[in-house]
Amino acid sequence: MSVAILGKGKKVALKRRHARIRKRISGTPERPRLVVTRSNRHMVAQVVDDTKGITLVSASTLQADFAGFEGTKTEAAKKVGELIAEKAKAAGITAVVFDRGGNKYTGRVAAVADGAREGGLAL
Repeated sequence: MSVAILGKGKKVALKRRHARIRKRISGTPERPRLVVTRSNRHMVAQVVDDTKGITLVSASTLQADFAGFEGTKTEAAKKVGELIAEKAKAAGITAVVFDRGGNKYTGRVAAVADGAREGGLAL
């Protein structure tokens, strides 16, 4: 289904932005793609090698690490970024391509990126 015939609205705009971004962004073994997925309650970050089609590492607010976490959703998103950076460095990944998944680069999406940078990943 073409994005052009879907009409207007927030979800359609999200799909349109995501399609536009994914045309240009692809992860390689040397520089995999850091994918950020945002829902109303949770944040998920994955490092993906698009040439093989596999997820190398992932971090999420759904993990047991966040069971007793108290703080705002933005603080949780920053912690997800720090966790993904820690796991990526353990897997030997130092640089990634950031894929915001069609979401605007603000708030929780930016917090994940900031946490990953502070954790030592080059975006």
